Amino acid sequence: MDTKSTATHSARPERAGEYGPEQGAATGRVGRAVRSPFGWMLIGVLGVGGVAGLTSGGEPGTATATVLPVLGAVVAVAVYWAVMRFVARRPTPELARGRARREALLGGGIGLAFVLLSTLLIAAFGGYSFSWSGGGFLSVVAPMAAISLGAAVTEELMFRGLAVQALERLYGSRAALAITALLFGGLHLANPGATLWSSLAIALEAGLLLGAAFLWRRSIWFVVGFHFAWNTAEGLLGIPVSGHASEGLLTTDVSGPALLTGGGFGLEASIVPVVVCVLLAVPMLVLAHRRGGLVPMRRAER
Repeated sequence: MDTKSTATHSARPERAGEYGPEQGAATGRVGRAVRSPFGWMLIGVLGVGGVAGLTSGGEPGTATATVLPVLGAVVAVAVYWAVMRFVARRPTPELARGRARREALLGGGIGLAFVLLSTLLIAAFGGYSFSWSGGGFLSVVAPMAAISLGAAVTEELMFRGLAVQALERLYGSRAALAITALLFGGLHLANPGATLWSSLAIALEAGLLLGAAFLWRRSIWFVVGFHFAWNTAEGLLGIPVSGHASEGLLTTDVSGPALLTGGGFGLEASIVPVVVCVLLAVPMLVLAHRRGGLVPMRRAER
């Protein structure tokens, strides 16, 4: 090697890898942090949450209010896929298109049955009675379905797609399920009329049940269908959805103790769906275990 080439090489040490030793080490640490389960979970939650925030607006009763949540759901799926593909560098079998319709319909059917069973039990004890609201079918159903779809897709991508899968790689499936259930319930403390009981109930209902459903089926489409049917059916019945009043096809008259009816917060604060959810979640977890779908602590990434 001649003097000229040696001098040239010494003047530009970063050409060996575009970074000197210290910069390369720092870049390597950043890269490892970003690609760690915590890293891609946070990036994904910020991305999907940002999409949800930007597409949740729109004046009620307008076409924009119906189109925006659906558009947000599509973009959120794309953001989730990109984070998993380019940041986490892992495949996304949970988004498999080949079984999307079947899983969504199965989840939707179970979610609808859950809401109807819980509602009928409360009505049988005198807590709910219903009357026709008089609203137009399409003018009520279309925006209700669009809003429910947007919420179901973004929340399931953040909690079951990102949080459950990231945390179970660190601590195992059972810990991931417990952490995300408590977090999901805690975040609902900000909802209108929320109490500590309503948040605990949501942690057991949505947090535990939807987490168990994902661990069983390992499909985003299944939990999205479940969540979508849950919120849509509840809203169309005229029952408040987690504290948010619903103008549905029916009007619900509430009477009796709040522990039975959920009071102003709605069905989720009733003891009835809590019991039904636990009865559904246990067999789902058993089936997940039998299928090898639970990651034990000793196999989790550290």
